[in-house]
Amino acid sequence: MVAAALVSSCSNTKYLPSGQSLYVGADIKIHSTSKKLTHKKNKELTDELKGLLRPAPNTKTLGMRLKLLSYNIAGTPHGKGLRYFLKYKFGEPPVLASSPAFEKNRAVLQNHLENKGYFHDTVTVDTTSKHRKVTAHYHAEIGSQYIIRNISFPSDSDVLSREIQLATKKSRLKPGDPYDLETIKEERTRIDSRLKQKGFYYFSPDDLIVDVDSTIGHHEVDMKMLIKPETPPPARNIYRINDVIVYADYDINNTDTVTAKKTYPKFEGYTIIDPEKKFRPVIFSRTLVFKPGDVYNRNDHNLSLSRLTTLGVFKFVKARFQPVDTAFDHKLNAYYYLTPTEKKSIRLEVSALSKSDNSTGGQVSLNWRNRNLFRGAELLTASIYGGLEEQVSGLEHVSTRRAGIDVDLFLPRIIAPFKFPTNHSFVPKTKIEAGYELYNKTSDYLLTSFKTSFGYVWKENARKEHQLNIISINYVVPANITDSFQRQIDTNITLRRSIERQFIIGSTYNFNFTTQATPNKNLHNFYFNGNVDLSGNLLGLATGANVSKGREISIFNTPFAQYVKMEADFRHYLRLGKNTQLVSRFDAGFGYAYGNSTDLPFVKSFFAGGTNDLRGFRSRSLGPGSFNGDKLSAGFLPDQPGDVKLEFNTELRAKLFSIVRGAVFVDAGNIWTMKEDTARPGSRFTGQFLKQVAVDAGVGLRFDVSILILRLDVGIPLRRPWLLPGSQWGLDFRDYVINIAIGYPF
Repeated sequence: MVAAALVSSCSNTKYLPSGQSLYVGADIKIHSTSKKLTHKKNKELTDELKGLLRPAPNTKTLGMRLKLLSYNIAGTPHGKGLRYFLKYKFGEPPVLASSPAFEKNRAVLQNHLENKGYFHDTVTVDTTSKHRKVTAHYHAEIGSQYIIRNISFPSDSDVLSREIQLATKKSRLKPGDPYDLETIKEERTRIDSRLKQKGFYYFSPDDLIVDVDSTIGHHEVDMKMLIKPETPPPARNIYRINDVIVYADYDINNTDTVTAKKTYPKFEGYTIIDPEKKFRPVIFSRTLVFKPGDVYNRNDHNLSLSRLTTLGVFKFVKARFQPVDTAFDHKLNAYYYLTPTEKKSIRLEVSALSKSDNSTGGQVSLNWRNRNLFRGAELLTASIYGGLEEQVSGLEHVSTRRAGIDVDLFLPRIIAPFKFPTNHSFVPKTKIEAGYELYNKTSDYLLTSFKTSFGYVWKENARKEHQLNIISINYVVPANITDSFQRQIDTNITLRRSIERQFIIGSTYNFNFTTQATPNKNLHNFYFNGNVDLSGNLLGLATGANVSKGREISIFNTPFAQYVKMEADFRHYLRLGKNTQLVSRFDAGFGYAYGNSTDLPFVKSFFAGGTNDLRGFRSRSLGPGSFNGDKLSAGFLPDQPGDVKLEFNTELRAKLFSIVRGAVFVDAGNIWTMKEDTARPGSRFTGQFLKQVAVDAGVGLRFDVSILILRLDVGIPLRRPWLLPGSQWGLDFRDYVINIAIGYPF
């Protein structure tokens, strides 16, 4: 590595133009005469100043400037090819030392220190050069940071001054705090935001000025916030909404918009201009927050735009406010220009798949969408699909065919006999869905399933979303069971459960929270998804169902399922660098069947292993507990269901080059049953569950092509819980699982 570093260093500098040197970095030293600048604060201020330096030196990998070396040795490529890739895709041009850049940085550092309250600072810059490599050295001599002694706000008797006075309770400028120009700017913006909620439509942060007196001594300042004398009269007045005019079918390419006249009909105070009657007027009274006579409010302004956008029927949404030409009234006309999106669309999708259980296949689906079904921004989606999979394992060959139809209807309102509190920023929706599917394992059986649900989707804000299904029904009926498969299920209760008749009727609730819903540069980000699934509880209570006492109740000749199921998925995203991230997930689930059921329905059970799970084990084949499903029959890989699931994953993600990202991961977890399963010894969840945790590790590549992320992971088991104690841990590079998928695993 030392030799490579020397070669890299020599190679990089020999390509430089004559008289030029390579800029390799800078250091900053701060010396203060004040004892208040502790070592910790000194380091924080130094790091803050380093972030202002421009340009950044060439990047290093293991101490070597490999990207610069790649740029240099590629020469001048002609056309596309390996040399073009090395120079312009992977490579990085040299960052040259520049005296004007050093002087500009010095001025920026000094200005920043003054903005932080170090009014008597001096910043100097020096450089050292060795082997045509230049390092910059910045030295800052600072005194004590100035502190706010007093702060005063406008005290006139006019409406504007009174509103500013009312806003001072939450002021960011407080006596005793350090002087900071950014805080002053934030305070002006905060006051402006408060005034915008009170009707001061034309006010601006620039209408406020802060006079600072730093001559009072003792490194203190007095501040006085004033309204500029030249502030125009409109900025001093409160405005109300006069008329609300909606152009529901606005052509963005036609700027000659018809002026709204009094002859247009009004609906609940709104003027709706929709010559072709594409929309029912009621959607605007439900969506728009402003009403004639209301005081202008910036929050209501933004809420209306947000709600119009989330309706999903408008391609472009624009608002304009125009003052009414009167001598005494301060009023605004609100104009909304709405450009509808295409009402109907159809899409054909073709996909291919490969699973870690040796299954390959694909699916074709035809999707139709109507975004304004009843002229009230209702969304109807219908999908017809068909697919096939072929699984070859040992001497077994299994063909699977599936076909079905799904229909979903979203209504932009809550249909309920009770009040439903929702946040005004997002339009709540009522969701109705139905689906029918045929699932045919040609050599084994045919499953016919029907599902339907009625519920609601709403958001508290951009980070929090709720989904509540008041009723959800799933009905599954097996048919055409072959003799060979019948013999298998006669001796294997797990296989029998996978195709049993099912009637699931109940309610579900899902809560989703993510801090990444809006772009941010936080060091820590979080994600949480919680789900509660209840089935047959009211039916069981009403009918007195108790299968253990011989009282099993059936609907449509099928016993209804009775259970409680809960699951929580928590994720943490730690930013380690601009393109490096450590992501961890903890997933826990619990299901309990009672009353009319002895086990969870197969489709509601937990499974372990697969592309988004424990990636060193084949899909849905791990567990439960210390049980090994592979030993059931040679070459057959059954799904292994469980009632309890615990899983932990951690993954280090980093950008390698261009669109290629790399990952190193570790997964741990398993599933268990709540009750003793004689057909699967070792499957029950006990206090010794940690001894039955499976562990794997692996590496992966992700190809980020903007519209999607293609993922390739290779996982290897490290701990196999079905082996005898003392032999569970082991690494065998021949025992690996390849996972190909779309998107990140979590």
